[in-house]
Parts: sequence; structure tokens; C-alpha cells
Amino acid sequence: MSGASKSTVEYSVPEGVLGLAGPVEKPAPGTLPLRGDLAHIALAGKHLAAHYVIPTTGVVGNDGADVMENTRDDSPILHHFEAGTRIEILDSAGNWVWGCLGPDGPSGYMKASCLAD
Repeated sequence: MSGASKSTVEYSVPEGVLGLAGPVEKPAPGTLPLRGDLAHIALAGKHLAAHYVIPTTGVVGNDGADVMENTRDDSPILHHFEAGTRIEILDSAGNWVWGCLGPDGPSGYMKASCLAD
């Protein structure tokens, strides 16, 4: 992703005091863009996370991208995004990005090298 121009996605930032009225069912891995430490900004007020992220955009490169459950090479593949698919990137660390198609998912980890420059 070096040299790639990034832009943020337009989402409304929730106003006022956010809170949850009771227990919320934890979604299955690879569905909503929600982890224990962060979540997509559109999920604020619906799911509790330490941080909410306004995503940047990326595009899947020519070979497509396997979307994995975690950042291990032997991780289960949850989805496959085709070449040219526009994704929302919520986190990147080392050789991996964590992203989604949008606030309704699906989500998962992808090798950063799978993204177009």
C-alpha cells in the first residue's frame, strides 16, 4: 500500500451520549466489522468497542484477496474479495489490513500486498 492515496469514507459521527440498553449478541467472526478493541464508526451506539474508526478506502488488487479470520497464514478463509472490489480499511499492522465492504460486513484480515497501489 505504499504510495497509495487514501481517502476516508463519509459516515455520520454519532452525537450526544452513546450507550447500550442491554446485552447485545456477539456477531460471528467475519460478519460485522467489530473486534474487541475497535469497531466501524457506523456501529457506535449498537455495539461496544474501545475505539470507533472512520475507515479509509482501498481497492483489491488484480489477484483478489482472501479474507481471513486472523493474521496467521494458516487462518481460516472467511470470504474472497474479487479484484477491483472497493473495501473500507479499519486497521493495518505489518503485512496485514483489517477491513470490510461496509458497516454491515463482511469483514476480516487481508494481506496488505493484495491491495492495489
